[in-house]
Amino acid sequence: MGYKYSITTLRTDITSTAGAKSAGRDRIATVFASLLYLLLRRLLGVLFSRDCADRQAQVEILVLRHEVAILRRQVRRPVYRTRDRALLAAASRILPRERGSAFLVRPETIMRWQRLLVARKWRRTHRRPGRPSLDPKIQALILRMAKENPRWGYVRIKGELGKLGIRVSATAIAMLLRRHGVGPAPRRGPTWRQFLKAQATGIIACDFFTVETALLKTLYVLFFIEIKTRRVHVSASNTNPDTFFVTQQARNLCFALDERDEPLRFLICDRDAKFSRSFDDVLASEGIRVIRTPIGAPNANAFAERWVETVRVDCLDWLLIFGSRHLDRVLWAYVEHYNQKRPHRGLRLMAPEDAAPVGKVDGLPGIRRRDLLGGLIHEYESAA
Repeated sequence: MGYKYSITTLRTDITSTAGAKSAGRDRIATVFASLLYLLLRRLLGVLFSRDCADRQAQVEILVLRHEVAILRRQVRRPVYRTRDRALLAAASRILPRERGSAFLVRPETIMRWQRLLVARKWRRTHRRPGRPSLDPKIQALILRMAKENPRWGYVRIKGELGKLGIRVSATAIAMLLRRHGVGPAPRRGPTWRQFLKAQATGIIACDFFTVETALLKTLYVLFFIEIKTRRVHVSASNTNPDTFFVTQQARNLCFALDERDEPLRFLICDRDAKFSRSFDDVLASEGIRVIRTPIGAPNANAFAERWVETVRVDCLDWLLIFGSRHLDRVLWAYVEHYNQKRPHRGLRLMAPEDAAPVGKVDGLPGIRRRDLLGGLIHEYESAA
């Protein structure tokens, strides 16, 4: 009995001693926190006098910033209304970049809002691409004629159908017969890849691409690219390009190419109605023959398609365009960089306007960086 009593007493003493130490530490922490609070209060009282309205406003801003920081820790993803986004986007154009931490949104968020608005603008009812399909009965008749007359070409089949009062284009007949593996034997000749490689010196390609502005206005840009040198020529942007605009750009291109040592022989473009007869006549006056690509074959103009992807990935996908003049300045700056400084895989990592590769240097020379488009693109060159 005495043994049990002594053990119980010992446990009680140890517990009371530990509790006393913990309570002592809590009191010390409380006193220390009180001293820090008084010190902070004195410091703020010295820095911000009650008599000065500007300093009171600074204290209010300090409190609001701290409250926003507390809300950021509690709310992971706030919900913005349309007017909230408009106000924040407008305010972001006024404040300098170093004050960007005041916003809950980041620059990539604003770019994502822009992409969503563009996607909503172009969203439309799903429709199968290409021409409307032919009537099954007409398809069966075309296949029957092709099988019964293997020497007939596409135009001959079109003529026979015309005698029956059936209007079908030769291109639609050719696509149908190729899909079913019947019809006249195809003409033998070089592929597009072989043709472009053999004639690259005298070939230039052109095409349009579109740019959506921040206000969802569509701008069209016509460009020309020389196949051998990859040198690019860009026209001014236009909201509604027509035949007159395209013809004038052809004249400007001929003026720009007068200084070439080797004349151009071919120009590749698609079957857009804007490339009219007047466009062909201007180029024909300079000895350039226009070649139309097949329908639904973007690979036939692969160099132009690849440049559109390049300018979007390098430049346009990272900028908000606010108008035609803004887009022209951006494109002219980028095209100058592309022609003079940007290495190209197809040119042994040389720029289109480089005459020869730079020789190897001994040691590391001084390097100078040049920023383009607000620091979006960097160019490096020797400081010497």
